[in-house]
Amino acid sequence: MMPKVIIFDLDGTLTESKAALTPEMGTTLARLMAKIPVAIMSGGSYAQFQKQFFPFMPPNTDYKNLYLFPTSAAQCYVWKDGKWQFLYNNPFTPEEKTQILKALAEALQENGLGEPPPQLWGEQIEDRGSQITWSALGQQAPVEAKTVWDPDRKERQPVLESMHKKIPGLSVRANAYSSIDITHHGITKAYGIRRFSEEIIHLPISDMLYVGDALFPGGNDEIVKETGIPTQQVTGPAETAEVIKKILSS
Repeated sequence: MMPKVIIFDLDGTLTESKAALTPEMGTTLARLMAKIPVAIMSGGSYAQFQKQFFPFMPPNTDYKNLYLFPTSAAQCYVWKDGKWQFLYNNPFTPEEKTQILKALAEALQENGLGEPPPQLWGEQIEDRGSQITWSALGQQAPVEAKTVWDPDRKERQPVLESMHKKIPGLSVRANAYSSIDITHHGITKAYGIRRFSEEIIHLPISDMLYVGDALFPGGNDEIVKETGIPTQQVTGPAETAEVIKKILSS
């Protein structure tokens, strides 16, 4: 099947975790965007796109075919009138943020994670507006440290269970490496795909392709499969580039 739209994960798929987009990948993506609509869904904030994505795209890139879904698709940005603008947003209220931070602090303390580790790379908690993320080793931890900290999720699972009891009306999920993401209930990449299909691009999900590095059971891309979208598992940016090149040559 030749997809009419391609949706990519960001970290581990288009880039290494929180690393800059390579110029080669930027050029390849720009070529793809000139041919078909492209969306990028990330657990990271819009600010993360500003750091690791935009500066490394070709200067003459036309973004009219690109849709951004930061914070696990709690937000959507589109290119309009020469700038990126919200198409939708699901931010937390100040009261919700207070409730989340209290529940998180209690759950971490109850499960032996109340004190930060000896080696910490940046702040553990990041307020992304529509998502609050706790990263065990800090927001800027290198991927080699994150992948070995909790590969089986045994450290985070008790925290998740505690938080589900404390804030049952919100969504609490562990990502692929060492973090916990909190969003409004039902806000996931699957939610983003459905809204993209029904309200934005007006194409059936069966005409799309999702490319990600964590589509395996328990991976943070696995949730997209509940929509029925065709998927392509990749091991990293190099394999993603090969997928794009095959589509471009079709």
